[in-house]
Amino acid sequence: MPVVLEVEHTTTYRYARPVTFSHHRVAFLPRAAHDIKVLSSSLEVTPHSRQHWMHDVFSNSLTVVEPLLPADELRFTARFAIEHEGVQNLELPVSPEAQHYPFEYTEERKCDLSNFLPAQYPDDAGLLRDWIAKFLPQQGRIQTRDVLVNLCEGIRNDFAYAARDAMGTQRPAQTLQLGTGTCRDFALLMMEAARTLGIAARFVSGYIYDQTLDQPADAAAQGGQPSPHAIDSRDAGGTRGSGATHAWLHVYLPGAGWIPFDPTNTLYGGTDLIRVAYTRTPEQAAPVSGSWEGDASDFLGMNVEVQVRRVDAPSAEAPAVPQ
Repeated sequence: MPVVLEVEHTTTYRYARPVTFSHHRVAFLPRAAHDIKVLSSSLEVTPHSRQHWMHDVFSNSLTVVEPLLPADELRFTARFAIEHEGVQNLELPVSPEAQHYPFEYTEERKCDLSNFLPAQYPDDAGLLRDWIAKFLPQQGRIQTRDVLVNLCEGIRNDFAYAARDAMGTQRPAQTLQLGTGTCRDFALLMMEAARTLGIAARFVSGYIYDQTLDQPADAAAQGGQPSPHAIDSRDAGGTRGSGATHAWLHVYLPGAGWIPFDPTNTLYGGTDLIRVAYTRTPEQAAPVSGSWEGDASDFLGMNVEVQVRRVDAPSAEAPAVPQ
């Protein structure tokens, strides 16, 4: 059963005095397809700005923002509503030649997937292979989907989630050594593991719906039950990564196509993951990118707030998404 979700995402940069800004690129509009329909969308920017839309090299929709005035605060408030079908991707049929691991893509498919097959950190391959080995049989073959699910569940069970405000993503070797990370660290770790296995993978950024945060306060106080419309494939540890932007990965399996894997929450589909952009590397998926002119000491910090809620119908305040 499809659900309607509304998202509000506010990013605020603060400065000690008015500074000037370059063009910024903002990625917030979900990638519409057979499973996600964008119902409305808007972007408010302070200070006053000029805006236009573009498709990046991966065909993600970006808003290019040109702030027109110096200011001591730069704020982006994005709102949108979607209808999410909640496809159960692990149930999609995989082509016979790829059902068991190891398998190889056809030469034509390798060409199509060439951006998503090479490892981003080849120097970490040794540590990755040692870690991956425990998820593979010592002899014989294994279902390809089982390998990927085992990797995903291994990250969820064996690594501690630790929110981190600092920009950037840990190398896979660093995440393996520390045993902790954020959603983007876990997504990169599994993405590099899949590529080490010869399976195409891409980085995905977006949002995650947490039904426990969306539950009315009076219902929570009375021990109310979560909404039956939200698909729950998580354990008692709750949703990790909610309240901010989220990251996971897609893996390409012939016959089934690009399959989502969220190692932070062991999600493989449903209505909780709202994709915005997919890229070759995590660095290319920044929700906001741009620069400013001033002294380094002028920067006071940034704040990100994300709210995702389920509604019966989208708000009338947001205009229709641009075509």
